Amino acid sequence: MIPIHEDEHLLVLEKPSGLLSVPGRGPEKQDCLSKRVQDRYPEALIVHRLDQDTSGLLLMARGIEAQRRLSKLFETRQVKKRYLAVVTGQPEQTQSAVETDEDGWRTIDGPILLDWERRPLHIIHPDGKASRSRWRALQISDSASLIELEPVTGRTHQLRVHLQSIGHPMLGDSLYATPEIKALSPRLLLHAQELAFVHPFTEQAMAFKAPVQWSATAPFITPQP
Repeated sequence: MIPIHEDEHLLVLEKPSGLLSVPGRGPEKQDCLSKRVQDRYPEALIVHRLDQDTSGLLLMARGIEAQRRLSKLFETRQVKKRYLAVVTGQPEQTQSAVETDEDGWRTIDGPILLDWERRPLHIIHPDGKASRSRWRALQISDSASLIELEPVTGRTHQLRVHLQSIGHPMLGDSLYATPEIKALSPRLLLHAQELAFVHPFTEQAMAFKAPVQWSATAPFITPQP
């Protein structure tokens, strides 16, 4: 796997939908982004992950010290991440009472907890970890909306759970959408489009963007392979 950026300390990669970030359980789940990258860069280490069905930008460290410094950036929320997603319906109407900031962003707050009996599903639950996501609509059709998302926290399945919790699951989502909504797309329409941070060694501002591979116009459905 060839990075879209590399230097002596880090790699920026674009993960395709359907590929695990790290190995899973069982021999059939050993193919993953981290192993493909390590075939070429043996010193490469994971810093954060994307869900298997999510595509987009992912950062890896080259060596233990780089991993430590990059992990610190994520822990202290100094990495800016933006996603694009297509959700069913019109969340702007559902959340019309939620105040927007000057740039049109709304916030979803909902503590997220692993549903142990139905794992890997996660749910909104008072006993869960505090979680916050920001979102704004970019385009709206009668049946679906193209939205931009910023995860403030970094919980497992956070964006998918939060949008499902307000009644607008993502198209193609095999975990949080109904079979009818899942069937609207052959893949989950969630893409990590932007990644920005200050380089932990050079202090240079770094910013990357990867365009989506699905349709940018309503109803936004990705073509069948």
